[in-house]
Amino acid sequence: MTPELEAVLKLQTLDNRATELQKEIESLPKQVADIERKLEVHTRKLEVDRNVMNGNQKERKLLEDDIKVQEQKMSKLRDQMTQAKTNDQYRAFQNEITYCETAIRKSEDRILELMGEAEPLEKNAKAAEVALKEERAKVEAEKDRVRQRTAEDQEFLRQAREERNKVSATIPVPTLAHYERIRKRWRGIVIADATDGRCSACQMKLRPQYFQELRHADKLYFCESCGRILYYNPPVNLEHEMHSKV
Repeated sequence: MTPELEAVLKLQTLDNRATELQKEIESLPKQVADIERKLEVHTRKLEVDRNVMNGNQKERKLLEDDIKVQEQKMSKLRDQMTQAKTNDQYRAFQNEITYCETAIRKSEDRILELMGEAEPLEKNAKAAEVALKEERAKVEAEKDRVRQRTAEDQEFLRQAREERNKVSATIPVPTLAHYERIRKRWRGIVIADATDGRCSACQMKLRPQYFQELRHADKLYFCESCGRILYYNPPVNLEHEMHSKV
């Protein structure tokens, strides 16, 4: 493998690493956004539970106030009933009192229902508060992790770009220009293995003579189909390797 090809291979490795780091840096805030959406679900649930619980308490208070009003009304009606001069007046007062008593019973029954509903509502609100607290702790921990990981990735990315500049400076300008052009065309895949006589990227078979030249290359060779830089990586003869070590 020529020094030029080695430099190009290293350049692609650095570019691939930089691409991975950049994608991760961009994806990390999305991860935080996802868990923050989960936190928002817990927050909304707590709000709903609290609103229902508050509604229960407000309705009970209104009913209790209404009972007091009815009781005051009954007291006045009883006072007025003692002053009734006819049976019709007396029955009218009695009917009004009966109506108030019925209204009070209905309110009391409803209050009992609401009190029965209040206990599970309070339990739900408390459970939602605990879940929200736990989720907030997770969100903060995840944010800390993301901030740390982002800082690490940005530092690795800076180092990769710095190393890339050094490697790029060792590559002839025409070769570098071809590299950049192919990298843009094929979304980063610039170099392809041709050990089996075909381009591993586009799968086009090489001309026999061209492949033979590639095997003994002292310069760069390019795929005649896709334009990628080709390299030959001779297979290792394991039996020969084992015998040579004995």
